[in-house]
Amino acid sequence: VQLVESGGGLVQPGQSLRLSCAASGLTFDDWHIAWFRQAPGKEREGIACLSESDDMTYYADSAKGRFTISADHAKNTVYLQMNKLTPEDTAVYYCAAEYGRPGSQWALTASWYPNWGQGTLVTVAS
Repeated sequence: VQLVESGGGLVQPGQSLRLSCAASGLTFDDWHIAWFRQAPGKEREGIACLSESDDMTYYADSAKGRFTISADHAKNTVYLQMNKLTPEDTAVYYCAAEYGRPGSQWALTASWYPNWGQGTLVTVAS
């Protein structure tokens, strides 16, 4: 399994950004994909998870209403659309993958996931 994130960069508060996670060695029918982020000096935080095998999505409270996770099967890519960004969203964003269905207990738990990308940096600043 290989995961490669892209799309990070510097944006101003209030702007939007879309992150991509290109996956290989897995299919979304059997695997679930999650987005995490880690700000300097903070723990890795689960943001969103997509589990298409049971048609479930999970969002952290900090992401609800602003972030949307989606998948393009043809490109084997998962996206994280982020709107209304604030400086508090500044972090390295990672995608992670695991086989099967996570359930609400594990979907946004970093220790659940054995497969990780290298991360992409998002900086929100004026």
